[in-house]
Amino acid sequence: MLKKKYIAALAFVLIAGCKKNPINVGAPNKYGSSTYPSTITQLQTVLVSCYANLRDIGLFGFDLMPRALAQSTHTVNSQFTGFSAINEMAANNLTVGNQYAQETWTALYAGIKNCNVTIYAANVLLKTNPSVDKQAVNLILGQAYCLRGWYYMELECFYGEAYMQAGGVNGDKQGVPLYTEVPQSLAATQVARSPVKDVWALIVNDEKQAATLLKGQVWPSTDVARATEWSAKGLLGKAYVYTQDWANAKTVLNDVITNSGKSLMPYSTYHNAFNGANKFNSESLLELYIDPNPQGGYGIYSGVANSSTINGLIWCPWTYGGYGSNGKPFNGTDAQLTTLGYANEFFHDQNVLRFGYALGNNYLIVPNPNYNAATGPTYYNQQLVMDPVYKQAALQARTNNTVDPRLYVCGLQPRVDSVQFDGTHFALVAKPAGFAGYGWSMRKYSPIDYNENSINSDKWDYYLLRLADVYLLYAEASIASGDNPTGLEYLNKVRRRAYSMPVNTPSAIDYKSLTDATPAANPVSPDPVLGHNPLYYERWAELFNEGTWWFDVCRWKIGASEAAYFGTAINVSSPLTQTFSDNKSYVWPIPLNETNSNSKIKQNPGY
Repeated sequence: MLKKKYIAALAFVLIAGCKKNPINVGAPNKYGSSTYPSTITQLQTVLVSCYANLRDIGLFGFDLMPRALAQSTHTVNSQFTGFSAINEMAANNLTVGNQYAQETWTALYAGIKNCNVTIYAANVLLKTNPSVDKQAVNLILGQAYCLRGWYYMELECFYGEAYMQAGGVNGDKQGVPLYTEVPQSLAATQVARSPVKDVWALIVNDEKQAATLLKGQVWPSTDVARATEWSAKGLLGKAYVYTQDWANAKTVLNDVITNSGKSLMPYSTYHNAFNGANKFNSESLLELYIDPNPQGGYGIYSGVANSSTINGLIWCPWTYGGYGSNGKPFNGTDAQLTTLGYANEFFHDQNVLRFGYALGNNYLIVPNPNYNAATGPTYYNQQLVMDPVYKQAALQARTNNTVDPRLYVCGLQPRVDSVQFDGTHFALVAKPAGFAGYGWSMRKYSPIDYNENSINSDKWDYYLLRLADVYLLYAEASIASGDNPTGLEYLNKVRRRAYSMPVNTPSAIDYKSLTDATPAANPVSPDPVLGHNPLYYERWAELFNEGTWWFDVCRWKIGASEAAYFGTAINVSSPLTQTFSDNKSYVWPIPLNETNSNSKIKQNPGY
């Protein structure tokens, strides 16, 4: 299943055609590119690095989601003063030396390099072994092209000077450097930034090739994590939407919707599909497999080759009176707090409101009328509890769906929700220490039934692409091309699933127009942009904390309104002032290391 296989990247000795004496033969731990690989099995080992690279520290191994994207989109606030690079992300005011911008750039290009090596190795195998199973080689090539297209799309969206718009507008602006082959000399690494239109043309071509090479392939359960024809077509459709090629977007995305065999999972499955359960479900189109690691150390920091990530270490829940390794409650006071990891980050308060939670946060903490003083305070015997009237109203809001149910997929409410602290015993969710706001904990992509300190990794998968995203992209393409009824229907399909209603049947909660009120229009803190824009709201709510919202903010140019809505990015020590600049903040800087080492590359405007 391409699981726990951090196979070392295979170093190819690129021979320029000269003859060598035996004494000059390369190191024995490297492979000659003219003879390796010689079998499909060997080629598979080269391909593994394309997938394994997704777990790099600069991508889903650790830093991209919780430290970069969650901060830049204000998904979270910090429970600590943060590093300078985190603070820059939270304030949308990056410098050219930002650590996370550097890591992401490096990791994405490492992925491209691995894909290029795989493509090169496949061609070596075809030339040196005429009897090789060509269909098996094509399937490997298809996966390499699919992943290379994904890596380049991420690069272009983070670092390209501007998104290409309908009719090729912005196509001549600076994209990213293109490498379609493995450089064979230092000079070959000195590559200027290609025009935006050329980068997107490569992405489109890669996904088209991948879809053709993978056509009809259905992987067995042991290989379910591999890319498919529908992975490639879904990414192709996304590329078309991101470049405003609406006609092609509608055609390709409709193909995925109609012919992939995928369907939106029911809400009961969806609710628990981001925390380790329901992997590779009916909605998954491309998924990064993660398995829990009970070894010592934390994920990629353990020193043991494994496929685990540790994002949940940062945004795991706070709890009241958790449990120790012996499974017994800590004998502390009612105010005692524990966590399921580091718990450095928690929900930004404005996200609670944007989901439509309008009850406010002014509840009382009152004595527990059932408290047993003889037993002493434990989780099951608390001295103080939430005001029962407020708690009943909070529970009723869930039952009556007066709050977007996706809030409870994404977040955990203090003193209402519970988590399994050690996989067996439950502990009530708490606010972070010293925080007076709503203080919800993260739920999506967070540990809720285990403790990071005992498993030392995460056990949930990342969705790189799922069908709900495709539905929303199809809705956007339909609306942009003048087919508002179809666009509205696909927005409503996603919304109906969130409210546990039949996806294809009109319902009372449907949006009636493309300017209808959304939960973000709630009276406590109405959002002037998402409050009456179902397309924007649905992409935000449905894909919350899945790594796509930053791209939507940038291509729709709503960064200033986002900054105004969230107001500040809060660290415990002090709020960070928003400094979003339309002339700079939509694009990450080309890292300083790159501009210092590549003489042909130019920096983005504003840096």
